[in-house]
Formats: sequence, structure tokens, C-alpha cells
Amino acid sequence: MSEILVLNKYRVLKDRLYTKTHEWIKVLNDEAYIGITDYAQQKLRNIVGIELPELGKEYTKGSSIGVVESIKSVEDVYAPVSIKVIEVNERLKDEPELMNRDPYGDGWIARVKIINRDELKDLLTAEAYAKHIEEEEKH
Repeated sequence: MSEILVLNKYRVLKDRLYTKTHEWIKVLNDEAYIGITDYAQQKLRNIVGIELPELGKEYTKGSSIGVVESIKSVEDVYAPVSIKVIEVNERLKDEPELMNRDPYGDGWIARVKIINRDELKDLLTAEAYAKHIEEEEKH
């Protein structure tokens, strides 16, 4: 298990990078896994559906790759970097609540090929993301 930062009640894993819009990316060489953060799933509360990204499709950094639906709201999921989708988590179609139960594990959204590795430097470290959440919580 990777090292964890805990901020208030939100878990932030140190083995990934984060966006200000609450997506995470776990980089494994030229591939990566993408999902939503613990903070995001707690804010959404009960997740009841997901529109998964299209298999084989390329998405540019910051573009919407899917939609997460909760009983409270509907939120876009954004590409943390430019990617090509090589696998989607089909389990989420029948068990969207996996994103609530295990956002950093079984609740992953897509496995992707990273198109532009340079964009990774624009993402937040776990510590920087924890600070970002702290700031957001103040408002």
C-alpha cells in the first residue's frame, strides 16, 4: 500500500499526481490509471452512475472524458494529461458505488496511454493537492 496523507477526513495517496478538479493519475511507465479522488467522491456522496470514456479514443489534457452521477449532482471527469484510453473499468457500469468505497483502487475509471509526458509536470503532488483541498474547504 502506498503512503497516505490524511487531511481532515480525506485520503491523498503519495504515489499519484492530482488535478485541481479532483482527478488522480497513477503513472506506470507510459501507461497510467485515472480516477477521482477521495475528496471528490465524498463531496459527490452516493455515486449512482458513470459515463465511461470511449475505448481507443484520444483526449487532450483538460477535456471531459466522462461523467459521474450522484444523487446530489452530475460532474465531468477531466483528462489530467493528454491520453489514449486503452481500458475502461467495466465494473463501474454495474457497481458505480466502487468509486465511493475504493476511489484509489477498484473504483479506477480508465487505464490509459500517456500521449504527452511533459504535461505531468503541471499536475499537483500529494502535498500540493492536500493544500488545494485545504484552501477549497475554507470557502
